[in-house]
Amino acid sequence: MTDCRGYFITGTDTGVGKTIVTLGLMQTLQARGQRVAAMKPVASGCSATAAGLRNDDALLLQRQASLQVDYALINPYAFEPPVAPHIAAAQAGVRIDLDVINSAYVRIAGQADCVLVEGVGGWRVPLNATETVAEMAQGLGLGVILVVGIRLGCLNHALLTVAAIESAGVSLTGWVANCPQPASADADTDANITTLRSFIPAPLLGCVPFLPEAGAAQVAGYLTLPQSDPKKPR
Repeated sequence: MTDCRGYFITGTDTGVGKTIVTLGLMQTLQARGQRVAAMKPVASGCSATAAGLRNDDALLLQRQASLQVDYALINPYAFEPPVAPHIAAAQAGVRIDLDVINSAYVRIAGQADCVLVEGVGGWRVPLNATETVAEMAQGLGLGVILVVGIRLGCLNHALLTVAAIESAGVSLTGWVANCPQPASADADTDANITTLRSFIPAPLLGCVPFLPEAGAAQVAGYLTLPQSDPKKPR
């Protein structure tokens, strides 16, 4: 297998900008000359197509990749209803199996220098009756990057998520402050970011402002990744 490094991208909630940050991180790594691929192993809210169910975010990750990767590897579990993944899976008569996800990851990692894996929802979103996104990240053994949606209530959500990541025994590589909506009077963006920097024991990798038509290259301009990360995938 290629000597591959990777990151697991999680968020404080759904809709905080995990995908656009993942695309920006991919662009950042590609600018360093790395062959980069990405996964969104579990996705609900998919659309029916002639080729099967497809998720818009997973398709964006597929297009951004440095190499051609089969969609079934990028998104092994695709569900049509826009509901929590374990509920969507139960409705489809499917159990989300982390071994399937790990196998897909290994196949992609064998072709790439770096693989970014985007979680679904937040850190403790259930995937089946006993396992959550946290167990998926643990099984992959990747350093975690936390996307914090900077909005009212983000301090509590971010600090609880950081505590849960630490208790899971995985490495928090860093966090990204992303503004998924225009700033409002009840959410002081700068003050929230300053507070989080003082409480989160991991580097701030970037502050992404509200960008209505954000693309990977534009977001990459706001991000900084460490040149190396001691955590390697298996």
